[in-house]
Amino acid sequence: MARPVVALLSDFGIRDHYAGVMKGVVLGICPDAALVDITHDVPPHDVLTADLELAASYRSFPVGSIFLVVVDPGVGSARRGLAADVGDYRFVAPDNGVLTSVFRETPPKRVVELTERRYARPTVSRTFEGRDRFAPAAAWLAKGIQLSALGRPVTDYRLLDIPAAAAEKGRIAGEVLLVDRFGNLVTNIDRKAFERLAQSGTIQIEAGTHGIGRLVETYADIGGDEVCALFGSTDHLEFAANSTSAAERLGLDRGAPVTVSRG
Repeated sequence: MARPVVALLSDFGIRDHYAGVMKGVVLGICPDAALVDITHDVPPHDVLTADLELAASYRSFPVGSIFLVVVDPGVGSARRGLAADVGDYRFVAPDNGVLTSVFRETPPKRVVELTERRYARPTVSRTFEGRDRFAPAAAWLAKGIQLSALGRPVTDYRLLDIPAAAAEKGRIAGEVLLVDRFGNLVTNIDRKAFERLAQSGTIQIEAGTHGIGRLVETYADIGGDEVCALFGSTDHLEFAANSTSAAERLGLDRGAPVTVSRG
């Protein structure tokens, strides 16, 4: 029988003990768990980036994997902890919208609030619920308990207001959602919308006030002094430079407007 997979995503970094302690808690409850780090380098308290990183990665994991997501600017407040059954996967996270993109791709079959104390540590710190509430819940799921055992069902979970690209006559208006560690600017314009528009002829692309000259297939196709457009691994339009930061070269960040239009 395959080992249960628990995948972790947080803004804890690796300098401090936080991420390692969560792994220790999981293993203390479910020693057979296979632990995988998606990333612990989400910018502190950046729920949107965590949402996008999770959405970009979870489908690459084996069926039945459990995702422990702790990016939690509301730690210690009245915000709830959640566990969710979504498609072939389960998720444990704070109720702050970090599961928005996952829920939009596949509506959850069940969402519960983490209210059952027997599946948390005896004392829950108001500053480290990742250790005391979320990690134990993920571990018990890996050990085989039913999601419903963790608490009462909820339907009023929080969702982020993530901007969607708007397709109009001869034009798609979008924006930059994410700047990755390489300085690539990832937008909310997906390949399908782009290709529908491109069927009609020449396409012009603008990022902020900058015209983007070329659409390329891969980063290696970009000239040394260029910023080009391409579709990255999530099949969304992004802007990249060769071996440097497109964000710095263009002076753009999250929220910058992006337009694709017929020439």
